Amino acid sequence: MSLQDKYKELTDLASNLGISNLQVREQDNVLYIDGAAKSADDKEKLWSAYGKIDPDFRSADVVMNITVAEGVTTEYTVKSGDSLSKIGKEYCISWQTIYEANKDVIKNPDLIQPG
Repeated sequence: MSLQDKYKELTDLASNLGISNLQVREQDNVLYIDGAAKSADDKEKLWSAYGKIDPDFRSADVVMNITVAEGVTTEYTVKSGDSLSKIGKEYCISWQTIYEANKDVIKNPDLIQPG
């Protein structure tokens, strides 16, 4: 079994999470996984998946170099019925993170306006 087969679940997760600049290569019996995650939470998901495959991290056959992309922003237009919690759930971030990033336009996190 190749390392790419052994860690297919991990590399599939990286693809599904949208890890940018994802590079997976096998060299000298080591699988190298490089890229940039959208959030620290996504990076932690990868490490958790790796921990399920190699619980004690003893195989020493994977090198994961996953950074967290800085300054990644997403533009979103508030619709009727939205809340910061609802938007945060859709993008897998906390409502507090949205509020902190938008304090200049959101005066009260409980009262957001469409548009």
